[in-house]
Amino acid sequence: MLQIAEIHRNEIHAATPRAHKSALGQFMTPASVAGFMAALFPDGPGPRRLLDAGAGLGALTCAVLDRWQDREAEVEAYEIDNRLREHLAATLAGYPAKSVVHAKDFLDDAAQRIASGEAPFTHAILNPPYKKIANSSDARAAASRVGLETVNLYSAFVGLALSLLRPGGQLVAIIPRSFANGPYYKPFRAWIRANGAIRHLHLFGSRDSAFRDDQVLQENIILRIERGGEEGPVQVSHSTDDTFTDLVQETVPYSAIFRPGDPEQFLHVPDGEVDPLDTPLVASSLTDLGVGVSTGPVVDFRMREDLRQEPGPGDVPLIYPHHLPGSTLAWPAVGSRKANAIADNERTARWLFPAGTYVLTRRFSSKEEKRRVVAYLLPGDALPSARVGFENHMNVFHAGKQGLPEALAWGLYAWLNSTALDQHLRRFSGHTQVNATDLRNMRYPDRDALETLGKKVKKLRTWDQETLDQLVGELLG
Repeated sequence: MLQIAEIHRNEIHAATPRAHKSALGQFMTPASVAGFMAALFPDGPGPRRLLDAGAGLGALTCAVLDRWQDREAEVEAYEIDNRLREHLAATLAGYPAKSVVHAKDFLDDAAQRIASGEAPFTHAILNPPYKKIANSSDARAAASRVGLETVNLYSAFVGLALSLLRPGGQLVAIIPRSFANGPYYKPFRAWIRANGAIRHLHLFGSRDSAFRDDQVLQENIILRIERGGEEGPVQVSHSTDDTFTDLVQETVPYSAIFRPGDPEQFLHVPDGEVDPLDTPLVASSLTDLGVGVSTGPVVDFRMREDLRQEPGPGDVPLIYPHHLPGSTLAWPAVGSRKANAIADNERTARWLFPAGTYVLTRRFSSKEEKRRVVAYLLPGDALPSARVGFENHMNVFHAGKQGLPEALAWGLYAWLNSTALDQHLRRFSGHTQVNATDLRNMRYPDRDALETLGKKVKKLRTWDQETLDQLVGELLG
């Protein structure tokens, strides 16, 4: 029956407009991925009751039932798309398991069931919809009713499905890796830890391998969570793509996934290699360094009357990401639709920084960037003004809202651009956004080491990645 679901998936995929799939956050699971996910469920005695929330054409449920042919089983599947639900019901009718296909909205129905004390399922398998949800949305309200505050349908689906499991119940889901870090998904990470324990993580080496038919350039992760489980060893597996032909697996302690004492509860995914920054030489916080990092405070659409295309008397430079196209500053930007300057007056004064040496990173890197973080050094004498503005898409490293000492700035600049930092960051960051919280949560070499590194890099007239990495390697010993 899984192959029938796969045939339907290919047919319907070709006939369904991308706008329709995007509106529902709907990306259907290939048979190879469904089979791998179903195989993650551990064997165990007794009857089974399976939840498939956002079931689509039923590939996940089929993969599970194909493995459970000798087991007593019941299925509840949710699917609101009428076109898919007809195929789903017909496919599930081919199994001896009792099945119910709900046309209801899963989140609303789940919230009601949780509120009434229901937790009927032994297993749940999900490829939930992926779509941001507004504060005022019904989806946000449904999750909030049971105590989960979250910003995307996928995290709401997984969170509520987990709550519908009996103690010891197993949940397997494929979701974007974006929940692993950042402030917006912190409540979801805390929800997982409060309600269960991760038992298995699988990461694909290729960004688009799981849903290549839909051209989804999103790093996806498969995870298995045990409802109410005690935190313990975690199986971590990797494969290049959804053929799983080069599957490798290791067992790691829970502390390798969630670092003890991390207030942000970032989720790390070990890649089988030694983390180059897992050393006592990299143990300083930005506070220890006397450095702060902030999101650029100028939100342009809120300050339109003070923005200037051409700088004039009384204006100061306003730095956007496009002013940093390479390793050096390109200001003012000729022919840009964005502003090049901002008026320096009573309205804007609180948003401006005094001229000085700053290290900048873009909050959003392109998918084509080789590194998650691309840092830039803004020398104190680079701009013809006493003050400077930084637009909201920039992160700014500073010293108490002032410029940084030159050697320290050069050291931070080199450190942030190193391959070692990039390899570390990829263990917990699955998307191209790197925000100030991520940068603040990381650990750095101490100030003396960074200043020494900075002096060496500044002496180089030019440098390539290999040279920079060699200097960082010497710092790490």
